[in-house]
Amino acid sequence: MFVIRLFRQNPIPFAHPPTPSNRCFCYSKLRDHYAFESPPSLSPKPPPPELKPRQNKPLKPRYKPPSSLDLADKKPKHSDLPFDFQYSYTETSLSVRPIGLREPKFSPFGPGRLDRKWTGVCAPAVDPKVSSLESTEDPKLEEKRRVMWENIQGEPLTGAERKTLVETCQKKKTKRQINLGRDGLTHNMLNDIYNHWKHAEAVRIKCLGVPTVDMKNVCTQLEEKTFGKIIHRHGGFLVLYRGRNYNPKKRPFIPLMLWRPHEPIYPRLIKTTIDGLSINETKEMRKKGLAVPALTRLAKNGYYGSLVPMVRDAFLCCELVRIDCQGLEKSDYKKIGCKLRDLVPCILVTFEKEQIVVWRGKDYQPSESECFLTVRESFDDVDGNTNCVDNDDDNENFDDECSDAGFQSGNNE
Repeated sequence: MFVIRLFRQNPIPFAHPPTPSNRCFCYSKLRDHYAFESPPSLSPKPPPPELKPRQNKPLKPRYKPPSSLDLADKKPKHSDLPFDFQYSYTETSLSVRPIGLREPKFSPFGPGRLDRKWTGVCAPAVDPKVSSLESTEDPKLEEKRRVMWENIQGEPLTGAERKTLVETCQKKKTKRQINLGRDGLTHNMLNDIYNHWKHAEAVRIKCLGVPTVDMKNVCTQLEEKTFGKIIHRHGGFLVLYRGRNYNPKKRPFIPLMLWRPHEPIYPRLIKTTIDGLSINETKEMRKKGLAVPALTRLAKNGYYGSLVPMVRDAFLCCELVRIDCQGLEKSDYKKIGCKLRDLVPCILVTFEKEQIVVWRGKDYQPSESECFLTVRESFDDVDGNTNCVDNDDDNENFDDECSDAGFQSGNNE
């Protein structure tokens, strides 16, 4: 009891400094005997500093992703290739001029990226300031192309060298291949060929679709635009050799097309009345042509290398020929009909019901001057000995891939 009464009379002072929250404001003698300092968290808070006026910081510029169209402080690029730049070199005919343009003359290379002016159809190499579609090609360009081709090719390959290169391009040896499809030899495909030539002297090219109707033109355009040489051909398979003096570090600059240009407006292929016939005779001929048995049926994106000889042979016994094109794109069988009109030659009757109907004309004479490429092509070496590279594996691969890709029916009726 005594202890409790003494404790009540002299209570233990607080160890904490007196604060307004404490009910007892007694001073502790422990501060005099011990060097005790309270932690900062228990010490009274200092007065808040005076608020300074906020300064407006300059805003950061918004992020702008890099763009290939941004040509700040960049000059237009120049290419020394001696030919006009087109989207496709095998699907455009220089003899047929467009009658108009669907869109403005907007360059597919991008605005201000190239020093050649886009005319709506091509970027001519003649004059970068050309403003008309009727520009003619400079006669010096043909000689320049020939000299450049001879300098790159050097001495011709021997038969053994050619056979070795062709064997290295077989499917069992390499998977490198360039596919030439319905658009033909496009401009950007030239850059792909040069990229393949960095790693190998020759590249394999597989051709299918509308351009294979005229394989002679495909081979010619490949050699002229790439300055290479075709050393082997079996149907739609080509082997393109780069040349002895080719230097990958000195490859020509090829500006890439950033988008596909719009198709120009060309004259109509099918006329209301066929030349030399009346309206009633034209209608009767179209009905008769659709009733004629089909010569063959074309598969979608197939190989059509033997179509022109088939139509020429059919014209020897009948005046109308019908080709079944069910499943093909409308633009594809129109391009095929346009090529038949120029190569056979013949007169287009109708494209109705996904059919191509052609007429040989009144005064038809079979053309014997032009010769078309055979299925397998032979080449001559330096000594004049014919060297046709026949590889059974390559022939089997070609037959397997094109069995369902060329003529589905494959028979003449």
